[in-house]
Amino acid sequence: MEKKLKSWQGWLLFGGSMVAVFILGLSISALMERRAELASVFNNRKTVIEGIESRNEIFKDDFPREYQTWTETANTDFQSEFNGNIAVDVLEQRPEMVVLWAGYAFAKDYSTPRGHMHAIEDIRETLRTGAPLTATDGPQPATCWACKSPDVPRMMEAMGVDAFYSNKWGALGDEIVNPIGCADCHEPENMNLHISRPSLIEAFQRQGKDISKATPQEMRSLVCAQCHVEYYFKGDGKYLTFPWDKGSTVEDMEAYYDESNYADYTHTLSRAPILKAQHPDYEISQLGIHGQRGVSCADCHMPYKSEGGVKYSDHHIQSPLAMIDRTCQTCHRESEETLRNNVYERQRKANEIRNRLEQELAKAHIEAKFAWDKGATENQMKDVLALIRQAQWRWDFGVASHGASFHAPQEIQRILSHGLDKALQARLAVSKVLARQGYMDDVPMPDISTKEKAQKYIGLDIDAERAAKEKFLKTIVPTWLEKAKANNRLAQK
Repeated sequence: MEKKLKSWQGWLLFGGSMVAVFILGLSISALMERRAELASVFNNRKTVIEGIESRNEIFKDDFPREYQTWTETANTDFQSEFNGNIAVDVLEQRPEMVVLWAGYAFAKDYSTPRGHMHAIEDIRETLRTGAPLTATDGPQPATCWACKSPDVPRMMEAMGVDAFYSNKWGALGDEIVNPIGCADCHEPENMNLHISRPSLIEAFQRQGKDISKATPQEMRSLVCAQCHVEYYFKGDGKYLTFPWDKGSTVEDMEAYYDESNYADYTHTLSRAPILKAQHPDYEISQLGIHGQRGVSCADCHMPYKSEGGVKYSDHHIQSPLAMIDRTCQTCHRESEETLRNNVYERQRKANEIRNRLEQELAKAHIEAKFAWDKGATENQMKDVLALIRQAQWRWDFGVASHGASFHAPQEIQRILSHGLDKALQARLAVSKVLARQGYMDDVPMPDISTKEKAQKYIGLDIDAERAAKEKFLKTIVPTWLEKAKANNRLAQK
């Protein structure tokens, strides 16, 4: 016999159904209004854009809200406990890093990143790109431009991807002139999110994945993954490649590099073959709780705003801590202070391990040099160099991603802890090598208490580097800009 509903149960079911229908109606209405807004925008666009339009200002009239917030990436007014959008000299704060990068351009200059609007000027001004002697020579490959401008996909289309990568950095200085912007992430005709860099598409293909089948929510992270990833310049052609073939964990990518005996550089002190991590933000974020729950990069770094009844993504891409009310608090109900301190607590714990690792790793490099000077052989130093390589890869992987201790705090503490273990093992292995050479005392440590002292110790002539860069900025860069304006590569302001 069927059980008959009581009168109050029937009314409750009816009321619940009405609420559900009402909410569904509101959702459909909002969706239709949003579609109507978009249709109105695209049906009344003032500027017809065909092909790749790298001049960001061209999008201003049709998308004023997005454009205005994008210009705010030029701001340098936010500072959290560990980072912000202000360029801070990291080598000044952490001179051990000069020793860790001995033999690589990062030992010359390394500052915390600013917003996207500064991408072009910052890559021109850093000592890491050197100082071309003419307007068309190196010294770095053109691949260094790959993530800095919407002019990159334009030039890749014009000259071919291989030709772009194999060119010299200085040869494209008058072409790569617009900072990271609209066409990097959007199809100009309809503003759909799209992938403008072949390296990400190729990485997915090698894994047997079709990136064209990504959902809109996934695309809100994948457009960021074009650049905020670990990569390397493969072969003589300096072809931009993501080392994801075996997976995207720190161990997977290490195995990929080890298989081909790849190294970014040979350390000038320890002679270890070093892997330089870039900024594996996407890979690390996918290992954290937010990534695992489907939260996209844009959800936290480009939260929605409402203005005059219009909802749009805030293109002032910045730290979520600068706008907790629109980022964290859309899901979490704690106070801003509590949420901020939760982040700082994770960052402090990771930073504690990082500090130890940097100190021990710098000593390992110095002690390895001492062992070589004492006559150690390559066979004796083999295990030492392998351990230093492994330790530094884990240190750099955890440090190069500025949001790592928020994106995946447990994973980053694991990686840095393993790096510390490897560094200590390397120091122990060096002591055994020295013992075989008859040396039983502590290795004397140089004074590397400041950036200047550390750079002098590793043999850098920073004054000469700065003088050459200053000359380049005063002579070559104006030539680039004049040519770019003459060819209408920069929008008229």
